[in-house]
Amino acid sequence: MSIDINHLRGWVGKKESHEDIATAFPVNALAATLDRRDPPAKAGDAVPHSGHWLYFLETAVNAELGHDGHPKRGGFLPPVSLPRRMWAGGRIDFRAPVRIGDAIRRDSEILSVEAKSGSSGNLVFVTVQHTVTSAGKVAIVEEHDIVYRDAAQKGAPPPAGKPAPQQAAWRREVETNEAVLFRYSALIFNAHRIHYDIDYCREVEGYPGLIVHGPLQTTLLLDLCRRHDPRPVRKLDYRATHPVFHQEKFSVNGQPSADGNSVELWTANAAGSYAMRGTATF
Repeated sequence: MSIDINHLRGWVGKKESHEDIATAFPVNALAATLDRRDPPAKAGDAVPHSGHWLYFLETAVNAELGHDGHPKRGGFLPPVSLPRRMWAGGRIDFRAPVRIGDAIRRDSEILSVEAKSGSSGNLVFVTVQHTVTSAGKVAIVEEHDIVYRDAAQKGAPPPAGKPAPQQAAWRREVETNEAVLFRYSALIFNAHRIHYDIDYCREVEGYPGLIVHGPLQTTLLLDLCRRHDPRPVRKLDYRATHPVFHQEKFSVNGQPSADGNSVELWTANAAGSYAMRGTATF
């Protein structure tokens, strides 16, 4: 499949803005999805890190959804023709709290569109910058990387994973199922079929199971920090390296640096390979 990268780069600099109110229900629902027993969030409480993904949700009508469940391409995001779209990683700068009850705004801009070739075929990476303001102050600056990929080749073996450390100072084992993935998809209003349609995963995408969301794994990494260190994370740099499937038990891990100012974070799949990797700075 040919890719007109010069045409796609015409989207660089494209901007959009959304406004919302930081309400309590999504925060409480996320806590339940993460198996936390926090007191109910109330006005004035800080939204936990990654909680900004619960707001500014895209509300395309059903007629505007593509075959994969994502909104059809060519609006804010460039119309990349490659069929598979995934959350590749990002960098987040947490500057100030977002608080329950605040009026919030997200200003987004396409920073770059780049084409590459990998072992699985053609790739297009789109980087979007989001600036979230809360009560009129910049609270979060985020760069989000999206990757588009060629269709899966039937019968092709899954890519080999890179072994992750078997021991970590912070470690939590997690087992997701259809209900957990459904809950998270509902929270972020994500209709991407790889998270709920097993037949689509196997027959179209070539996966053996439902995919555990990239942002859910990233949220689990930030939640691990919250469980082990009272200090707020100031920066997070993370990237996806391998899928995790719903039927496998995986681990969420953290290894603090010697000076305690940062922590290496990763999720590891049932085979012990890296799935999501990141570095958090306090």
